[in-house]
Amino acid sequence: MKHITSRDNPTVKRLHGLAHSSRDRRSHGQTLLDGPHLVRAAMEARFPLRELVVSDQGLQREEISGLLERCGGTPVLHLTDSLFAHVSPVDAPSGLMAVIDLPDTSDSHAAFDGSLLVLDAIQDAGNLGTILRTAAAAGIPDVLMTSGCAHAWSPRVLRAGMGGHFCLRIHEGVDPVEVLKDFRGAVLATGLGKGARDLYECDLRGPVAWLFGSEGGGLSPEVAALAQGMVIIPMPGAVESLNVGAAAAVCLFEQVRQQRAARR
Repeated sequence: MKHITSRDNPTVKRLHGLAHSSRDRRSHGQTLLDGPHLVRAAMEARFPLRELVVSDQGLQREEISGLLERCGGTPVLHLTDSLFAHVSPVDAPSGLMAVIDLPDTSDSHAAFDGSLLVLDAIQDAGNLGTILRTAAAAGIPDVLMTSGCAHAWSPRVLRAGMGGHFCLRIHEGVDPVEVLKDFRGAVLATGLGKGARDLYECDLRGPVAWLFGSEGGGLSPEVAALAQGMVIIPMPGAVESLNVGAAAAVCLFEQVRQQRAARR
């Protein structure tokens, strides 16, 4: 275990960059997992941990000391509480972080046979992480993201995803027009356009490419043009629309319900 006490230490500067700078994450090809839950999720998914970072207070927590024991071959950096707080990407540091390599997404133009998500310019970290967590829970294997989206592997998106990242193949910077040209399933978006159908009246038993757009502007015209159909989520209440994370959850789990019923 390497003990570090100086903010000027190059390792501290590197960790701070991974926590707070998308440019640094891409430059180093690494990111940070914050908290024992994410570290445990990565371990259970057999996702390699490059380094563990622990604070003084973290060493006193039985949960964290147990995880350190399970990762016996992984280098451990011990930071003072103040240095750990300086590096941490969150306001309430957990006492444990891990450095991981960013996954290789060079297969972004592979053929896709099953259902998938296409996320267009979704920039809010909480929404993006929630959608990734929902996709993992619904058994969606692939998530395609346009270049306008927030970085999927930023610490804040990872925190919102609660480990869902490790169950998915996430393809960033994708051109949906190119990727979906050979997709053999339905391509659907939510909206109020002409010809839009009630979600619960749509046949979702086969593969679906779901298109979800940004929180404010929705889908870009180029991505919206890929939709073969529009679906409406019935809302008998007094609100006009749903948060994009909530809309994605409703759609994905209606598909889960239909596919499960078809197998009975």
